[in-house]
Amino acid sequence: MEHISVLLEESIELLNIKDEGIYVDCTLGRAGHSQEILKRCTKGHLYAFDCDMTAINESTPKLEKIGKNFTCIHSYYENLGEVLAEYGVESVDGIFMDLGVSSPQFDDASRGFSYRNDARLDMRMDQSQTLDAYDVVNTYTLEELTRVLREYGEEPFAYKIAQKIVSIREEKPIETTFELVEVIKSALPAAVLRKKGHPAKRSFQAIRMEVNQELPQLTKTLQEGIKRLKPGGRFCVITFHSLEDKIVKKAFKEVSTPKKVDKRLPMAEEESVAYRLVNKKPIISGDKELSENNRAHSAKLRGLEKL
Repeated sequence: MEHISVLLEESIELLNIKDEGIYVDCTLGRAGHSQEILKRCTKGHLYAFDCDMTAINESTPKLEKIGKNFTCIHSYYENLGEVLAEYGVESVDGIFMDLGVSSPQFDDASRGFSYRNDARLDMRMDQSQTLDAYDVVNTYTLEELTRVLREYGEEPFAYKIAQKIVSIREEKPIETTFELVEVIKSALPAAVLRKKGHPAKRSFQAIRMEVNQELPQLTKTLQEGIKRLKPGGRFCVITFHSLEDKIVKKAFKEVSTPKKVDKRLPMAEEESVAYRLVNKKPIISGDKELSENNRAHSAKLRGLEKL
């Protein structure tokens, strides 16, 4: 399946790209957004991060057709600050993030991301890391599994699913995606199984987010990236999950909202802020994009600008 970049035009417009600017794409993927950034910063430089070497190998030739003023970096985006420091970059004109798993990762059955294809439990975005979905499912304690399913999957039956996983793996390790799907189904009430949507969706999402430490990474990257914006620089993020969106919304709001002061106190003045929200409400996909790209349905785009 072809990878279609979500909210592409809206993201590029929100970034307000300068021809001589320095930009960071934290989520290179198949270079949908990176290509458009590079087309517009012909005299600047683009630093593109991805922990998936396959993505870098496939995207590099696409970017080379546009220009040579880019650097692809095989690293998690949480290393943003230290990597830029290695390149002598102190501040940037824009940072972009398109969170979640790319379509090619889902479509490659061997990567073990999807509950619709049978494969060994994997779910690693960076295939050089040790921890994978097999380890989470087969070694985490009942309490740890419950936490993962509840916090990252917002799964109402987290404890029952975790109980069933622990019970089954005592006899034999749970090795494949389809084996895990059957275990999850066996833990859910019949009424839930009759509902629309795949019964394993929440659990698979939760395990994937744990394997790749997506939320802790996001929090760290937001903090580091916000500090590195130049005046007029923008930080734009597309989220696909309510937990991600809450983290982005909170981080952007904290730095763009003056701290409250007690006006009854003498000389009490409201602190000025160094950032502003580019859009107070998230930008979502229009009808045309929604009809062409199913992945766009949950997408939300937020932007922050350094004053």
